[in-house]
Amino acid sequence: MYYWIGEELEFPAHEFASEEGVLALGGDLSVERLIFAYSNGIFPWFNEGEPIVWYSPLERMVLFPNELKVSKSMRQVLRKEDFKITTNTNFEAVISNCKNISRKDQDGTWITNDMKRAYLNLFQAGFAKSIEVWKDEILVGGLYGIDLGNGIFCGESMFSKASNMSKVAFIYLVKECGYKLIDCQVHNSHLESLGAREIPRNIFLKYLKGA
Repeated sequence: MYYWIGEELEFPAHEFASEEGVLALGGDLSVERLIFAYSNGIFPWFNEGEPIVWYSPLERMVLFPNELKVSKSMRQVLRKEDFKITTNTNFEAVISNCKNISRKDQDGTWITNDMKRAYLNLFQAGFAKSIEVWKDEILVGGLYGIDLGNGIFCGESMFSKASNMSKVAFIYLVKECGYKLIDCQVHNSHLESLGAREIPRNIFLKYLKGA
């Protein structure tokens, strides 16, 4: 039995989340609710045609910048510098590519049209951020997420149209943007290879609140 959100800006306690991490259903994707959710360690994740599903997993995938792993081959890619990196230059193109790019073993996308509009609103309100990677003035990789203004970046999605370009964007985010913690939400083997690891939810919430 899941908790359904009404119009009030509230969520149940994290302990009410299911084993899969589902905390609540319903509500909306307003800027106010999304910032309230992220500030409390909660994020939306659902498919087209489903109600909005809010998650608070028991284990949180995060990356501490000093634990970033850059392979020898990736260091060679970075040394070539045959690309250009920008920040917040074309947020809409980044989220559109994340939404539309084909991914192995994935049928469709969780970035629904409503989600895309919601994150564009967050960007316009100054809460969302994108990193773009360009080659010959063509966008070949990038990522986007939420900047909570407390040293924590909540990563949402990334894409690559050329080998390793999403990694380039991620490494730039970690090394150059001054965050103390990157929230990767749920386990991802790709990010694990870059140094991300799971920590208990209660520990993550302490970081989130600045403890």
